[in-house]
Amino acid sequence: MKSQFVSFIAYPALLLMSYSVFNSTSSNTDSSTLDVNTDYVISNTTRVKGPTKAPLLEEPSLRDLSLATSGEDSFISFKEALAFKESRGQYWRVNTLGYMGKYQFGATTLAHFGVTDTEEFLNSVNLQERVFLKYLRYNHKSLKPYIEKYEGKTIAGVEVTESGILAAAHLSGPGGVRKFLKSNGNQSSKDAYGSSVRSYMKKFGGYDLSEVL
Repeated sequence: MKSQFVSFIAYPALLLMSYSVFNSTSSNTDSSTLDVNTDYVISNTTRVKGPTKAPLLEEPSLRDLSLATSGEDSFISFKEALAFKESRGQYWRVNTLGYMGKYQFGATTLAHFGVTDTEEFLNSVNLQERVFLKYLRYNHKSLKPYIEKYEGKTIAGVEVTESGILAAAHLSGPGGVRKFLKSNGNQSSKDAYGSSVRSYMKKFGGYDLSEVL
């Protein structure tokens, strides 16, 4: 679905870019929901009081990403495909609902992982990648029993895979995935732009994420 985005970033120390409003085919992720489907919208200049580096961000390190392989079905391919769907892979994007960055996180999720300065987040490639990996592992831990129970089954015409489940969790939070699986596909949550749990589970199925989980 098409949505409006405000793009803005100051590349570290040297480069300033002008801001512009433009259309994109990427969808809004509901990744900020964690296990609930609520969030609040913030502007691109909002600063939330509090520390910007919490213990949760100490791990994982970017070493996890730099050592990952980049085959067709690898973690790197998975995260880049998901990022392209979310923001066309652009770190500075903010959509009309306030979701931010390459992977389109909301303020609630960022705060959960210790990020309270949205400007810092949008200006930091490393921080965005670390939050994405941390959130992926968070969802994996939360949904591990469902992965073990449903992986390999076909639900609503979609083969259930670990990567499909985790991509769908990025969209709807773990709760949306649980509802989809437990209802045999009858409940497929959608975001504000029409992307559904089912569509993400199908589109991002079949990747091997074992090297980072």
